[in-house]
Amino acid sequence: MIENIPVEISFSGVYFPPIFFVIVFGVIGAFVITSVLNRTGLSKYFWHPPLVFLAISVLISAVIALLFLSP
Repeated sequence: MIENIPVEISFSGVYFPPIFFVIVFGVIGAFVITSVLNRTGLSKYFWHPPLVFLAISVLISAVIALLFLSP
């Protein structure tokens, strides 16, 4: 049996599911990557930049979840 998987994380007395922090860090990482893409001018090659932001945030969230939440 696996007993080390956190079910809830207490942060200042408020309980959060672990996936909440994964999604927050994924969106922050996507924001950093897309801002770098905007500053370097590489975002002009994308057809729809908001969809790229969404895709990058999903990819980063998935990687973080696989690295830190996998049993």
